[in-house]
Amino acid sequence: MATPDFIRELRSLIGTRPLWLTGATAVVTRESDDGTEILLVRRSDNGEWSPVSGIVDPGEHPAVTAVREVSEEAGVTAKVEQLVWVTVTDMITYANGDQTRYLDHIFRCRWTGGEPHPADGEATEAAFFGLDRLPPLRADYAERVQAALTPAATTRLD
Repeated sequence: MATPDFIRELRSLIGTRPLWLTGATAVVTRESDDGTEILLVRRSDNGEWSPVSGIVDPGEHPAVTAVREVSEEAGVTAKVEQLVWVTVTDMITYANGDQTRYLDHIFRCRWTGGEPHPADGEATEAAFFGLDRLPPLRADYAERVQAALTPAATTRLD
């Protein structure tokens, strides 16, 4: 994953100490003849399948981030339908020692066009999967997908 310039600048000041960042996750759905499908990408940094996610740029609305990341990582267009969950991740320690926690905004999005493909090097694969054909997902990714698929009148906050 490419590290945004603003994070490189912050890291030059604080080193690898814990950094609080804002994130956005897009659970993109589309309807096919076989039912609902979910867009997933295989991350180039760890080889795991996940929904599209990314770091919110300074001054950017998280919903805008979600749509931007879907286009950048998977080459498709999508529209945000609902903010379904706001959560805090566990502390993540990257291979270079950087520590980060994210205030993650999980959005249910609807596919509006394009066929998925790895578009920016952050993913090695991008594809839609039927709900009965999802590849193995890490527990936190699976929870984000489930939250987006569960009808709710309010946003989950925890």
